[in-house]
Amino acid sequence: MTSQNLRVDAAWVLPLTAVALASAIFIADTITELEIAVPVFYTAVVLIAARFCKKRGIVFVGVACIALTLLSDLLMIDGAPSQAGIINTCISLAAIAATTYLAVKIEMEKESTFEARTQLAHVARVTTLGGMTANIAHEVNQPLTAVLVNGNACLHWLDAEPPDLYEARKNITNIVRDAHRASEIVVQVRDLTKGQPSASDWLSVNEIILATTVLIDREIRQNQISIQTQLSDDVPPIKGDRVQIQQVLLNLLLNSIEALRSVAIGSRCLLIVSAKSDSNALISVHDIGKGFSSSDLNCLFDPFYTSKSDGMGIGLTISRSIVESHGGRIWATPNSPCGAVLHFTLPIDVGSDRSTNKSLWENSSHEISEERAVADVYLNNPLSVS
Repeated sequence: MTSQNLRVDAAWVLPLTAVALASAIFIADTITELEIAVPVFYTAVVLIAARFCKKRGIVFVGVACIALTLLSDLLMIDGAPSQAGIINTCISLAAIAATTYLAVKIEMEKESTFEARTQLAHVARVTTLGGMTANIAHEVNQPLTAVLVNGNACLHWLDAEPPDLYEARKNITNIVRDAHRASEIVVQVRDLTKGQPSASDWLSVNEIILATTVLIDREIRQNQISIQTQLSDDVPPIKGDRVQIQQVLLNLLLNSIEALRSVAIGSRCLLIVSAKSDSNALISVHDIGKGFSSSDLNCLFDPFYTSKSDGMGIGLTISRSIVESHGGRIWATPNSPCGAVLHFTLPIDVGSDRSTNKSLWENSSHEISEERAVADVYLNNPLSVS
């Protein structure tokens, strides 16, 4: 059985357990005396429902348990009900109602927390992009300048006697390529500023890495950092939110760039690695900066914890939240001989259709080759990182 089928089967475990338990309680309540407070066990059914239901579902389950309790009492009453039976029924109904109310309140708090976390992630994205405004303008200006140069060259070849159509076609091809590149940069920036997360889709880890390195090129150049990628070709596509995963990588890269500012110019090195690790895609960011102390490593991803004087302590916390919501994990280790390595994994859906996955893999490989052609302009400095 594939892992995908296992996940589908596991999704039915709690509902089936709740139905079976409710049925058992109803039967036991019906065949026993009213003086025995069997219906109070319906609270367990409500608590189980809270694990897989939203607010309306929890309320529905609570009302259904109350209805089953009253129905069982009606089936058992032969004559006048006893006072003890009525008291036990009232206590059971009160326990079910209270449990339902508390479960709904907890679910509402969870939804509020998730909404607040989403808004905080949006603020973090916009704040990060605000600091990268000059970099974004620089990146967009490059392809636009190339379009202008190629356009003038094209006019030159068309004005020649006779017109050189071959050279003109080459310049038009270059114009289309550069316009596409500028459009892709604008789309990335627009997606990162969205208040709502984009839909889950099949993604190439290597393509996301290369696209993100282009966005931080200005920071790389200003800080005179040597950057290199080691991208494994055997990492299959993953399914996730491109904007959120790119935000995680952007947070890790900006942290590493800041750490490298304490290193002497000429020795500032940054390495990005992708690999397949069991059933996960692994992404690691290596730097040779000042690194972290052992105490920092233990609470690096805690909310509002930061080792920087001007830090807010939310970047890595949001990164952990995003990675864990995708079913992965994130952690930090010391680099050798100095610095730090930040890793995060994203699960590979090994239960997906193999032919579809192969097609997606081939398409993503083609996109990566195009991205690599652009990124090679920036990633041309060798690294020597242990």
